[in-house]
Amino acid sequence: MLKVVLIDDERLARSELRRMLEEFSDVEIIGEAANSAEGIEKVETLNPDLIFLDIQMPDKSGFDMLSQLDKAPHVIFVTAYDEYALKAFDVNALDYLMKPVEPKRLAEALLKVRQKNEEEILSYNNRGILSENDQVFVKDGERCWFVRLSDVRLFESVGNYAKVFFGTNKPLILKSLNALEERLDEKVFFRANRKHIINLRMIEKIEPYFNGGLLLDLNGGEKIEVSRRQAVKFKEMMSL
Repeated sequence: MLKVVLIDDERLARSELRRMLEEFSDVEIIGEAANSAEGIEKVETLNPDLIFLDIQMPDKSGFDMLSQLDKAPHVIFVTAYDEYALKAFDVNALDYLMKPVEPKRLAEALLKVRQKNEEEILSYNNRGILSENDQVFVKDGERCWFVRLSDVRLFESVGNYAKVFFGTNKPLILKSLNALEERLDEKVFFRANRKHIINLRMIEKIEPYFNGGLLLDLNGGEKIEVSRRQAVKFKEMMSL
């Protein structure tokens, strides 16, 4: 069963979408929101599998709302503004529906969600640890992405921000490295030193370094020093 939240400032638009979704036996609408603030609250308290999200809303855009979520569910954008189409797909949304929504397009969008769910299991355990299969929403200025954590090779501290390294991208997010460390799976992400958290699966080469430390080559070309203290922990983790 797909648990769905509708987020749109137009009541009639929500009502029409609700009516259309009632035709699908595997869809359960668990909440609605009329603005971004309500939307954030509904997503964080109800933990839906999917949200239908209007982009243009009075308080904040749908993109801005997503940037404030710790963990983004699957998203299908619903809007009357065609100019946002390209930007919606830049953030790797599952689909993009133009208003008024056509039943055929809605069915196609839901099929994409089902296929995506078959590919991955999004897990939130009791401690709120994010698995490597989870997707997070990253927004830096006007650019935004959905990023699977397994694709992130490195987090780098920049003051109160953290730089996220994935592919050729290095956007900044307003999160401290300590806050990130609490949410990341320690079996995959390792605190190499005061400034860096690395994805252990992205290591290509390990070399001895000064004062008992280590030097790691990541597959993106970065060279990261593991402090002497953390090198002890690293060796324990990586040995048989």
